[in-house]
Formats: sequence, structure tokens, C-alpha cells
Amino acid sequence: MKRMSFEPPTEYYDERIEAIDEQICVLIKQRKDISNYNPGFPTKKLISDWSKKYNLYEEFLNGVFGHFFNEELYRPIVEPEGFLKNIPILKSFEKDDLFYSVTFVRQFQNASVVHLNIDRDDSGEMPGVFPEHNWFDLSIDDGEGTDYDCRNEGGGGSRGHTSYTFIVSPPLPNDFSKIKFVFKECKTPFKTKPTGLEFVIKMDN
Repeated sequence: MKRMSFEPPTEYYDERIEAIDEQICVLIKQRKDISNYNPGFPTKKLISDWSKKYNLYEEFLNGVFGHFFNEELYRPIVEPEGFLKNIPILKSFEKDDLFYSVTFVRQFQNASVVHLNIDRDDSGEMPGVFPEHNWFDLSIDDGEGTDYDCRNEGGGGSRGHTSYTFIVSPPLPNDFSKIKFVFKECKTPFKTKPTGLEFVIKMDN
């Protein structure tokens, strides 16, 4: 999913506020460091108080802190290039009436693409009633301590079937014998509000 390039909304910039803008960047960095990259979100009362104190719109402040909270959205995107091969996985995990599976991984020169499938029996459900939609985050343990960036590219499906796509960089090794895919279910993207469901797809059994 390619991101549109950003174009400044105006050619004008008041250079008298350059030092202030840089200080804003310093404070953002300080905020991240102090909170250990987990700042949470200001309460409604704080937003309301700051809105009145500094003559700022509440929705504007919600937007500002919303951007801080979702900084991961702006992380540089790796676009898979140079297709190499498909690697069969054929591993699964089952809980209650849900069947989770990773059937294969697409290998590219600069990344790997992992597909998570979720299947369920919807024969007893009322027409027009859809199950609650949650998100999944992926982390990878290769036994070597490699830091993999795993981006959820979204998903889709029907009543009884859903699939999610993850772009992994750097690319996974061709030998999957030590690879573990760790999936965590969340109410919202980027590992927020976890539901408690976590499962591991191992390659060694």
C-alpha cells in the first residue's frame, strides 16, 4: 500500500517562529523518552482544561495527541520488490470455533509477506449480523534476536473468512526451522487494547 507523498499546504513560512517549532520537536522527543514510547492519551478533563487555558479547540488537541499516539502510522513503508518464491508453511492454531492458519510466505528480495487466515463456522448466525472486527499484530522470533519490522497492511473477507497481510522486513531467512510467528489480537491497531488472545505458529513441529 503506497503512501501519497506529502505536499506542504502553503509556500509561506514565518521564520520568526522557527525556534519555537524546533522547540516543539525537542519536546516531542522528550515526551517519547520520558514515557518510554508509551505515553497513553490525555484525559478528557485535561484536554478540556488545556483548551480553555490556551484558547485552543478541543478537537484540535484531540487531533494533535492522536497523531502523537499513532506515530507508527508514519513509519517509512517497505514495498516488497523482486519476487523470489513462495514458501509453504501449512501451520495452524485452533481456539473455540476459530481456525487460524498461515499457509505460505511470499519471499521478496527486500521483505517477506505473511498472510494470516481466520475461518469460522457462520452457518448458525443471523443474516446481516457480522462478528466484531479486531486487529492482529505480528512479531517474529528467529532465535537470533533479529529485530523484524512487521507491518499490518490490513485485511478483509466475508462472514466466515478473514485474512490479514503483514509485510516483514528485513526478509525472513529461507530456513524457517527456527521461526516463530507470534500473533496478538487487539481491539485497535498498533498493539493497543489487547484482547488477551495470543498464539504462536512454530515451524519446528
